[in-house]
This record gives sequence, C-alpha cells and structure tokens, in this order.
Amino acid sequence: MNKRVCFALAGLMALPGAVLAQQTPQAQSAPPPNPITTSDKGLYSFVSGAVIAAAQKMPEENYSFKPTPEVRSFGQLVGHVADAQYMFCSLASGEPNPAKGIEKTKTSKADLVAAVKDAVAYCNKTFDGMTDAKGSEMVKFMNYNLAKLTVLSLNTAHADEHYGNMVTYLRIKGIVPPTSENPPGQAPK
Repeated sequence: MNKRVCFALAGLMALPGAVLAQQTPQAQSAPPPNPITTSDKGLYSFVSGAVIAAAQKMPEENYSFKPTPEVRSFGQLVGHVADAQYMFCSLASGEPNPAKGIEKTKTSKADLVAAVKDAVAYCNKTFDGMTDAKGSEMVKFMNYNLAKLTVLSLNTAHADEHYGNMVTYLRIKGIVPPTSENPPGQAPK
C-alpha cells in the first residue's frame, strides 16, 4: 500500500511538468529598436519631470531659502540643474553648450522654471537624436572616456541627486514633494 501511495504521489508531482512541457512557447515581443536609449530616456523623463514639478511647486518667496548658509539656495539648485542639463546633453550631442551661467544670472522663480524647462527640452532633443549605436560612441568627460549614453545617464543621476536636495527644502517649508503626492484614488502616504 505504501508503495502505491508513493507511486501515485510521484505521478501527480510529474504531471504539471509534463503539461507545461507540452505547451507551445509564446512568441517573445520584440524589443524597441533602441532599447537602451529608450530605457534611459524613460528614466530621464521621470526624474526631469519631478525636478520641474518641484521648481513649480516652491513659492517664489522661498527661492532664496537656504537650510544653512553653506549650501545653495533653492533657486540656485534649480539653476544648477539647468546648467548641468545643458552641459551633459551638449557633450552627448556633440554640440557647443547653448546656455551657461543660469545659476549665477537667474534669480526669479519664473526665469528659473523657464530655464530648467528649456534645459530639459534640450536634453529631450538630444535623446530624440540618439540611438544605441550613437550612444556607444565615446566622448571625453573629466579625463574619462565615456559612452554618450553614459553621459546622459550621469545627467539623470545628477538631476535625481539634486531633486533629493529639492525635496528636503520643500519638506522644511512644509510642502509635499511632487513624487510624494497621491495620485487620485490612492490612500495618503
């Protein structure tokens, strides 16, 4: 009796494997033409959108706010991110940097929000002209030879780093950061 039960259990355990083996494999969906560039642009779009939303959310009177005297003001952070966007994306595109000195020359919320939006639009144009093959071309950045897509990834990382600073400034002022807001129908965080 014991042997029959063991044999039956072994047969039942083998049955799912036999059934799965008979199924025809489903066709895999084809990757996009430039999967690395597409993935990088998707992440960049999320991060740059958060930076713009934070810049828009902070009231004008808090653009000069510094948590401590040694750090940038909120407005200087926005200008710094805009400057960096142009620097990284012009390097990746092979074009001369079209805008410099935003952090040092712009102080109003309207000017800084416009500058960061323009910088993001410039980077989106760079992404639109990029392919995985072009992105593998090497450029010189700070004495390093880097692939153009790596330069664009550094840009995303840099923007995300400073978005984290912006979040802190917003929280100190009692403002919920854009990425912490609740989409409609979702419970508060």
